[in-house]
Amino acid sequence: MAANRRPTLADVAREVGVSAKTVSRVLNEDGPSSPETRERVLAAVAKLGFQPNLMARNIRVGGPDTTVGLVVPDLGNPFFGTVAGAIEDVVRARGLTLLMGSSAEDADRERALIQTFLARRVSMLMVVPAFGADHSHLKAPRAAGLPVVFLDRPGVGLSADCVVSSNRTGVHEGVSHLIARGHRRIGFIGDLPANLYTRRERLAGYRSALAEAGLPYDRALVSGAHTQEEAAAETTALLARPQPPTALIAANNIMALGVVAQLTRAGRKDVALVAFDDLPLAEVLEPALTVVAQDPAAIGETAARTALARLDGDRTRARTHMVPTRLVVRGSSDLPHHAGDLGRHTGG
Repeated sequence: MAANRRPTLADVAREVGVSAKTVSRVLNEDGPSSPETRERVLAAVAKLGFQPNLMARNIRVGGPDTTVGLVVPDLGNPFFGTVAGAIEDVVRARGLTLLMGSSAEDADRERALIQTFLARRVSMLMVVPAFGADHSHLKAPRAAGLPVVFLDRPGVGLSADCVVSSNRTGVHEGVSHLIARGHRRIGFIGDLPANLYTRRERLAGYRSALAEAGLPYDRALVSGAHTQEEAAAETTALLARPQPPTALIAANNIMALGVVAQLTRAGRKDVALVAFDDLPLAEVLEPALTVVAQDPAAIGETAARTALARLDGDRTRARTHMVPTRLVVRGSSDLPHHAGDLGRHTGG
């Protein structure tokens, strides 16, 4: 065998002195073979460094591949990196390999990537839906037995398992914490577009906390952005208002980075801040950042275990798994509003 050529099934068969069909039976555990033959085949595989072509084999026999497809909106977002790492840990224990791609928050790109995974005959499919995507095209694969799980946001046009954070409850808790510190004008900087599932849920939590405290909802204190730079600009605009907020809610990690950067540049240490989702080095910021922490590892693990249960034959109705958040109080929210102003802004 040439030194620069990958070993083939035929090379293993020649090394052992058996037919290629016998080698295939041993490697696929498909049919009888003696313990002695199996031992010799595996020894030759190890000696030659033979790697079975799983994709070709599985397409030939009509079965699924040993891979799992994962679509996320942004490969650079550490939240999705942690989700993917947890999924990989779970599926690797079952001998499955994770394949991942980014939709870049584009519905057409998401669909093309999903079609690539389906052509690859993935065993399971997990998707963080891009805004505006329609997942009705997955009805046939799902009906044929493909486990489909949506993460972070529900899918559209398809009844399937979904794993999300307790977005509404988490923001409600963060806003209530600021209200307890005396704040009555609390700004909200959320992701765009405005009808994105996570933004809607988090804004609902913001509004419910205000209502619970008897405070008015002021549209002028609610803004949106999509990038860190846009979030910084929205921070400047909110704080320049005639009646500026004394505290801010940054409704995801990208928004939080922009808000923190702008408050630091402006030297504004008088504005309290709570961020939805924890950030790397949040504890060492000055002041340290109070967060409503998601659990992306639990989201990924729950999604992977749900998909594996489907793969193993679970045919119960699709369900939504909600992963709890937790409020982590640090210095950025420990800025009480001036006591003299509390009475003027209390109540509706």
